[in-house]
Amino acid sequence: MEQKKILVVDDEPDLCEILSYNLTHAGFIAHYVQSAEEALAKGVAQYDLLLLDVMMEEMSGFDLARVLKNDQATASIPIVFITAKDTEEDLLHGFGLGADDYVKKPFSINEVIARVKAVLSRSNAANGPKTLIFNTLVVDLDKKTVSVDGNLVSLTKTEFELLVLLLQNPGQVFSRQQVIDLVWPDKVVVTDRAVDVNITRMRKKLGPYSNNIVSRQGYGYLFDPDTSI
Repeated sequence: MEQKKILVVDDEPDLCEILSYNLTHAGFIAHYVQSAEEALAKGVAQYDLLLLDVMMEEMSGFDLARVLKNDQATASIPIVFITAKDTEEDLLHGFGLGADDYVKKPFSINEVIARVKAVLSRSNAANGPKTLIFNTLVVDLDKKTVSVDGNLVSLTKTEFELLVLLLQNPGQVFSRQQVIDLVWPDKVVVTDRAVDVNITRMRKKLGPYSNNIVSRQGYGYLFDPDTSI
């Protein structure tokens, strides 16, 4: 599988190095620059996603996003803002500029990597196949339907999004907190128990594929394509 290229744009050198190191360790090709101007000079079009700080000297992250979204060559590149500016007005402004996600400082590295993977998965789904297929398990991303052996399976919205998250990332373990961050809306209080309950309900509905939704005790959940049915 082709490695995705990530560009980190932040004026904090230590943070740039930490993010780049951990993104590389997670399997990405990661580069960083320390200003919006440097990002433009480097050539953003070669990257698959930008991690973009908001508060930078001269050109801000918001200004850079506006430039990129108005350029046909870079308009489709996903942007994840990383910033301490976390008021509702800031969030709305960032999403209004076309941001795909918004990570608030301080954050954990695992959270950033999980959000990057989720954004890339959504981007790939938007630009690629509209169905996820594993043997006779078929997920239609447009119609929001799931079928097993040709029979429709009734999932709740949360169960559907849980299945899509795991199926789009086979073999990757997601912690309960990562699942909460990626599936449930912001400002909704969700407990680890709620994750377990929704996973259990989803498993029961998937019939022969319930065994592919695997729990790793102390770590979380994954879709294991190698589990026999």
